[in-house]
Formats: sequence, structure tokens, C-alpha cells
Amino acid sequence: MTQSVRFLLVLHNHQPVGNFDHVIEQAYQDSYLPFLDVFERYESLRIALHTSGPLMEWLDAHHSEYVDRLAALVSAGRIEIVGGAFYEPILTMLPSRDRIGQIKMYTRWLEARLGANISGIWTPERVWEQSLAGDIAQAGIGYTLLDDFHFKNAGLTDERLHGYYVTEDDGHPLNVFPGSEALRYAIPFGPPQQTIDYLGSIAESQSDAVVVFADDGEKFGTWPETHQHVYDNGWLAQFFDLLVQNESWIHTSLPSETLAQVSPAGKVYLPEGSYREMTEWALPAERLVEYEKIHGELQQDPRGAAALSFVRGGFWRNFKVKYPETDEMYSRMMMVSRRLQEATEAGLEQGAAGPAVDRARRDLYRGQCNCAYWHGAFGGVYLPHLRNAIYEHLIAADAALDEAFGKTGAWVEAVADDFNCDGRNEVHLAGDKLSALLSPARGGWLYELDVRSIEHNLLATLARRPEAYHQKVLAGANQDGDQAASIHDRVVFKQEGLEHRVQYDAHLRKSLIDHFWDDDVTLEAVARCEAEERGDFACGSYEAKLRRNPDRIQVQMTRSGRAFGLPLTITKGVTLEAGSSTLEVAYQIEGVPQDRPLHFAVELNFAGLPSGADDRFFYGPQRERLGQLGEKLDMADTTALGLVDEWLGIDLALTMSRPSHIWTFPIETVSQSEGGFELVHQSVVVQPHWFIQGDQDGRWSVSMKLAIDTSLAESRKSHVSGKALAAGKA
Repeated sequence: MTQSVRFLLVLHNHQPVGNFDHVIEQAYQDSYLPFLDVFERYESLRIALHTSGPLMEWLDAHHSEYVDRLAALVSAGRIEIVGGAFYEPILTMLPSRDRIGQIKMYTRWLEARLGANISGIWTPERVWEQSLAGDIAQAGIGYTLLDDFHFKNAGLTDERLHGYYVTEDDGHPLNVFPGSEALRYAIPFGPPQQTIDYLGSIAESQSDAVVVFADDGEKFGTWPETHQHVYDNGWLAQFFDLLVQNESWIHTSLPSETLAQVSPAGKVYLPEGSYREMTEWALPAERLVEYEKIHGELQQDPRGAAALSFVRGGFWRNFKVKYPETDEMYSRMMMVSRRLQEATEAGLEQGAAGPAVDRARRDLYRGQCNCAYWHGAFGGVYLPHLRNAIYEHLIAADAALDEAFGKTGAWVEAVADDFNCDGRNEVHLAGDKLSALLSPARGGWLYELDVRSIEHNLLATLARRPEAYHQKVLAGANQDGDQAASIHDRVVFKQEGLEHRVQYDAHLRKSLIDHFWDDDVTLEAVARCEAEERGDFACGSYEAKLRRNPDRIQVQMTRSGRAFGLPLTITKGVTLEAGSSTLEVAYQIEGVPQDRPLHFAVELNFAGLPSGADDRFFYGPQRERLGQLGEKLDMADTTALGLVDEWLGIDLALTMSRPSHIWTFPIETVSQSEGGFELVHQSVVVQPHWFIQGDQDGRWSVSMKLAIDTSLAESRKSHVSGKALAAGKA
């Protein structure tokens, strides 16, 4: 080989905020540790490494010796540390202040802990919009890495993608490297020689070529079947052996070194986008099915290769439309971010409230971690523990800001505003114990209920909806999964019979959803979404007003609509008192006939209370156990139902002023993750229902109370705090 090529091997290691310790430990043992063990033996090779902040904090706490080894390799010039936004957010969904703040915070951490000189960042999920260039540059960063797909969308051809480019925004320049999609699929799934041959073909055709592999480090051991392939079968050692054998013309280089020694290939402005698969996942399900069909046809057409370079999917931000639950998280995050900005502008971080503001900022940034805000080949938004973690940190940030602003003791307040930027007002009803968000324009729903003592949102739910990959599930396709393959190509079922569990909801799974059913409708029909809605209240628009007392506020919502062809008016009030952990709900229905019953139901959902465990159960009026939280219950003439999650430390007691029938059933989604298709428990439905008849004035009413007891969780917290204090004194 007469010409040489610079090969940038850039790994991205990441675990999301809220992931389980045992999962991260397994990834450490399967991927991060063995990769380092193999790499250290090849002293002439160099790589760039980005480790996300959540993972780096975990590693430093659980395996500080690994972090020390990284620091030693940094000092030896063998590893260049690529920085980033600390808690791995999708940068395009953050305001500029948080983008810059996260990048600077992580840069300081990496420089202090690893002795690294941070000049580049990893752009999470390679989600790009041109405005990022200015913010990244203003954060003190000189380069980032994206996919070659971004550059192709800007009109560049393959032969022009073996270097790096300069872009800018608002006069702030930034260098951008294109990562090779071909290498993303070849490494580590193809034979090692395949990559060497690929690099050779580029070296023969272009002098001073720069080729970048930039992708997940979990491909080297954590993805299904890859540990045996990469380590036991020796793929990585063979690959490194080949790089060493060919180092006369393959020079493993570092990004900052390349910038110093190679001129840019030119200037470019990149359209918004991400890697190819991400743009596909962002499409609505029905359009993704059509896209995949067309994409497959083009691949079979001799002219298809040329056409495919102009074919792309959707816009990342539309995940917030595809999954409204992610928009709820996003909107909640923005509420906290604005409060933090108000605290900063008020100068609170400079005074005695400074530590509280700092805690709020850290928790806000953790609540911006990207994984729960989207879904593709990874579980993402479908994983309850990731959604719960986002809300945990956002609720904690709110509490810290309350402290910074001097809110103490018992209090309650309410604000009406367009919190989710959809052109309609929502209502935030908050107190020192509970925080509730209601949407009058969407059925008068209660769509968030935060239990502040344990930082848990009881309405971090997820509805069942069509997904393009459900076609594979319904077909019952399967593979043995006995060889390493890209997760984009695997079809593996983690449970049997999933094709029979696919079903779809008519609405989001929130609370205070008002239904009218036929008299003879069954629990099974309601649970399977086969019951016909006989009213227009479930998703209809309600008018709202606030009724305030000094220590008690009620949100009153009213709608005039129809049920069974009859004109009815529903007024429901949601009341919260200062110092109270009980939410009060009152219903009054007007226009109810006296001569015939109407079947009326109020749907409640509770998230974060898993099924399948004996310490998570229903109980009746005498506290008698009624089964695990995944059970279907069909109760008659009762005035109370309780739900307990002893692991979480919460007890929910629902009481009603009138005897009620109650249905309960679980909401379970069929979704895909890197491990295959799986059934995931999302929430518990509790649906009181009555056969109502009007009084002499045509009215019917009922009141309900939801009392939330977290004394078990709080006693555990006090016990842990006491032990920590005792250990500190010792």
C-alpha cells in the first residue's frame, strides 16, 4: 500500500439515568472492562472515548480503578477523551442555557478527574440542528462527530466524506467529522479483514484520507451475543492484530491531532437530522411501514442506490408528537428549566440559597437524559424505570427550587398557563405534599400527579399504540439469535404469545377520564378496548376556573355534552389543601334521567406500581388482600379500594361517597428493545363505575378521595440518613 489513511476509532459508552445497577454492572463486565483489557495490550494503537456522565459517575462510584486506568491512558496519549453534555440529553430539545451549561459542567468534571484536555464533544444520538454549532462553540468546544448521513443530506457524495468539515452558526465556527455508516455495520459484525479492505479501498483512491468509526461501545460485548463474538471468539484481538500489522499505512489517529495536522475538506451546512435509523423511527407508525416498503423496493432497483441518497425519514422533535407522554416529560422539564433561570436571574445562586440552586441544576440536567424521550430499536420511552427516573429528578429539582425561593411549611397554589405550548391552557395545582397537572381541553384529565415525598409521578403512564414493528410481532416471526447481528436486524421474542397481546388504546392512559358505557358492557371488553364509548366526554374539552381559599384550592372543570343522545353537563372539581397528601375529587352530573339508568365510569391510572410481585397488591375496605396489582378485579357495591407497593413504600387509598362497582386491569405494551420483543407493564387501571339516575332536579353526584401514604418510604429514608450520619460521626 503506497498511500496511508487516518483511522479514527471513536467509542461512545452510555447508560441512562435511572438504569438498574445490575444492568450497568453487567455492561461493565461484558463490554467496558474487557475492551480496556484487550486495548491496553496494543501499545501502538490509539482511540477516542466518550463515556456519558451518568455512566462515568457510576463507574467512579463502583469501579474507580477503571477510571484510574482511563486517566493513565489519557496521560500516555493513547486515549483522547471526548466530552459532551453531562447527562446525555438530546441537545436540540434544550434551551441554549442548558446546552452550554451541561457541556461546561462535564468538561470541568473530566478535566479534574481524568486530567484530560477536552476539545470535542459527542452529540447524543447525533441529533443535529444547525443552531447547535454556535452553542457548542460557545461552550469552548472545537469539534463534534456526526454520521455521514448528515453530510449526504447536505448533498455530499461518498468520496467527499473522508475528511472533516467546518460549519458555523452566528459566526461561531465548529469542526465536524462524518462517521461512516458502512463501518457501523461492519464493526464488529463483519470479519475484521472487511474493515481493513474497506480502509484500503479508500487509501487507494484518496490521499490524506480520514475515516471515522464512531458508534456505541456496547456493541463490543453488551449487545446480544456480542460478548462471545468479540472476546471469546477473538474478534477484537484479531481486529487489533490487523491494525498493528497494517500500521505502516493505517494510522490510528485522534480527533484533536487530526485537526492540527490535516486541513478541513471544506465548509458545510448540515440540515437537521440524525443517523438514518433514528430518522426512520421518528416517523408515524403507518408512514414508517410505507417508508420501509419503499426503501426495500429501492434497494432492489438498479437505480435505487442513487435515489436512496435523497431519501430520509422524519424529524427527531416529532417523537414528542408520536409519543405525547414524552411531550409531557419535555414540558415538565421546561417548566423546571424556566424556574431555574428565574432563580439565576434573581441572583439566588450567589447567596445562602446557592447550594439549593446547584442541586436543582444537577437534578434538572439529570432529568434531561435522552433515553426516555424517544423509542426505536431500544426500549426508550417504553421502559417505566427510565420515565420514572426523569420525573424523580424533575420533582427533586422543583423541591430544591422551592427551598431556594424560601417556600417552607404548608402551602398550596395554582397557576393556569399553556405549559406544553399547544395553544391551550393547563392548570398546575401544587402544594407542599402533592403536585398535579390537569388538562381541561383534553377531557379534563389529570395527567400528572407527583408525590413529592418520594419524588414519584403516579401518572408517568404510556398508552398502547401501533408500532411499525408490530407487523413482525403479529406474524409471529422468530430467530434463534445464536449469532451476533446488529440489533437493527434481529427478530427475537422474549416471551411466547406476544402476537395475542398486541392491542391499542383509544386515548392516553391518564386519570379522571369520563366514560359512558352500555349497561351490559364487561370488564373484558373495557380492558381490551372493545367497548364502545357512548358519550363525548372522555376526550372532550372542559371549561376550567379556579376557586381559591388561603389553604385550599379547587380546579373546577365543566363540559356540556351528550351521552346516549341525551344532553348532559358534567362538573368535576379537584381540590388540594395545604399540608395534605389527599386529593379530593367531586363530580356532579346534570340532566340525568330519573326513569332509566346511565352507566357512568371514571378512569384512573396509576404508574410505577409494577405487577407480578406479592409485595404489590390490592386491598379491600377491611384491608383484606385482593391480589397482585396485575390482577383483573370486578368488584360490586364497595366504597373503597387500596393499592400498595411496599418496595416503593406507597399506599394509595381510594374511597367513594357512594357504593361503586370497580374494575381493575393492567396496561401492558408489546414493544421492542435491543434484547427483542417484550411485554412491559405500564400502569394499573382502576375504574369505578355506577348506574346513575337523577334526583328530582336531574342531578347525580359522587365524591372520591385519594389518600396517599408514603410513611414506609419516608421511614426507610430516615433510617438510611441516620445510618449515614452515624457513619460520618464514627
